[in-house]
Amino acid sequence: MLRLRSTFRMLQQVNHVAKFSDTTKSVDTTYMEIPVYNVDKPQPLESRKARLHYQSRKRGMLENDLLLSTFAKKYLDNFTEEQTMMYDRLINSPSNDWDLFYWIVEKQPTPKEFDNEIMDLLKKHAKNENKVVLSQPPLN
Repeated sequence: MLRLRSTFRMLQQVNHVAKFSDTTKSVDTTYMEIPVYNVDKPQPLESRKARLHYQSRKRGMLENDLLLSTFAKKYLDNFTEEQTMMYDRLINSPSNDWDLFYWIVEKQPTPKEFDNEIMDLLKKHAKNENKVVLSQPPLN
């Protein structure tokens, strides 16, 4: 019985400390930065496209994952090297997923450095004018 009381008292102390040591209270979880990827790193075109297919699906925010993965599935394999680099910079340079999403759906103006033919194509894709049901393509 003494051992049970001791364990119970210890659990109470741990719970008490946990209430006052919550470090997440000061963290703003509405803004989560995406790690920066070095897009200028030399890479064979096919390897870059394979990486971009994966990154398009695993960007971070579900809305972007859906838009980017279906976009990449539809267009990326036919991109030239220059277009592929534009797409790489577009999805790997902004550190905030929400910025990218707002540019794509035209809720905020696209910065000049990302306002190019790939962004135009992505905006058109996001409008989904044919009302096609979008779902993420399989990773294979």
